[in-house]
Amino acid sequence: MTENSYVIEPIGIIRSELTDPEDAPLQGDEGGYEAWLDLTPQVAQGLAGIKAGDNLIILTWLHRAQRDVLQVHPRGRLDAPLKGVFATRSQDRPNPIGLHRVSVLEIAGQHLKVSPLEAIDGTPIVDIKPVLSHVNDR
Repeated sequence: MTENSYVIEPIGIIRSELTDPEDAPLQGDEGGYEAWLDLTPQVAQGLAGIKAGDNLIILTWLHRAQRDVLQVHPRGRLDAPLKGVFATRSQDRPNPIGLHRVSVLEIAGQHLKVSPLEAIDGTPIVDIKPVLSHVNDR
């Protein structure tokens, strides 16, 4: 690793009935799916304190995204003016990190069932963070 390059190791993978990116809603709250987060055994202890009903932010690596795109028509609407990807939630961007707010439905060992999630089956999980409800939650 050098000063200008970084290695991100996935901590798990998304398991979902959603397999085709074309079928994915643009955001989870627009018809996202229930899905399982299958975490690696090495990070399972990091789930301590998470319970059903909690709200989490899931960071994913959008492995099918185009990394050379810098401008898009928002929401794929060709009638909308081009915007820079940093002003949009487009999956196509130099570092295709997905940000997903979900609720925990169930916990089974190192597996979390969550909803709503618009990431496709096989998407690598980069990190999990709680949604903060109070300043003291940090």
